[in-house]
Amino acid sequence: MTMDLYPEFVKNEDLSPDAFGSEVDAVCEEIENATKGIGANKQRVMDALATQDATQRAKISTRYMELYGPDHKRFKNMGDLMRKEFSGDFGDAMEFLALPPHQAECAMIRKATKGIGASVNIVWSIICGRTNEEMEILKKTYFKMYNKDLGKLLASELHGNMERLIFNCLQAAEQVFDPQYHTMDKAREDAEIIHAKGQGRMGTDEKGIFKVIVAAPPEHLVNIDKVYGEKYGYTLWKAMEKELGGVGEKSLRQATLYEIGMKLRPHETMSKLIDQACRGFGTDELLLTCCIIRFQPHMANVMACHIEEYGKTIHDRIREEVGGKYRNLLLQVVNTVWPETGKYE
Repeated sequence: MTMDLYPEFVKNEDLSPDAFGSEVDAVCEEIENATKGIGANKQRVMDALATQDATQRAKISTRYMELYGPDHKRFKNMGDLMRKEFSGDFGDAMEFLALPPHQAECAMIRKATKGIGASVNIVWSIICGRTNEEMEILKKTYFKMYNKDLGKLLASELHGNMERLIFNCLQAAEQVFDPQYHTMDKAREDAEIIHAKGQGRMGTDEKGIFKVIVAAPPEHLVNIDKVYGEKYGYTLWKAMEKELGGVGEKSLRQATLYEIGMKLRPHETMSKLIDQACRGFGTDELLLTCCIIRFQPHMANVMACHIEEYGKTIHDRIREEVGGKYRNLLLQVVNTVWPETGKYE
């Protein structure tokens, strides 16, 4: 099965305030006090939220509205409070941190699809490579938060093969691995289908390729990749780079490789996405923010991959790319699960 990103707390829907305890209540009180009056105290709110892991932030978000929601009736959640108090990249990060992971991802998608033209890299990095259970949670949560169907929203924002890939992922149709069904013969059959719809024909049938890749459980995709390489001389990665290497297909190629990567090498794939956010002319701050917050539960493994591949820590990348309180906020999110020696300025 594809790797989970949500903590058990979210999947079990265990949001009972009785389970939170006095420590969570104390953090909620600190946030309330730091946002009272004219102008919130950035440092105090950052210290309260960015020092928590994903499970604790989910509890704080829920408990805060239990305790103080009646005093903030115009806010649907704690993310609304952060959006009111803070702006820019720092404000985006604080809004996402103030929400449970599934709600934060919905807020990220909403941010990415507001205005003219979607930030498509945010969309595919959230939608692709997810478990069936998490995809269903995401769709249900988006409708609950914004009274809008996620599939219809993305259909209006995307087009062509990117829409086809995202549509396949939204179906939450990854098969459960069954060794009696997902045999090496089945792997050969699916490898032949991918080749026939790609390198084996004039013009690529992306829709057919996406259907096979998205439906394949990771264990089966490993075998497809092995058989494909033995029979055709390319790994699936290289085949997709070749088939989706045309002008104007960069985002589609990245999204397809991400879908494959999250099934075969998830931590390495997360590390590469952080690198992508920092590479080229100008940092993609929204993508970087989403990566740091979404991947926090897996940061130890992602960090190891990043150091091995790029020779530097994710702390180093953050310092190189961004500054100010926004930099310190992202560093604290990482430090919560992977403390570095010394302290940032």
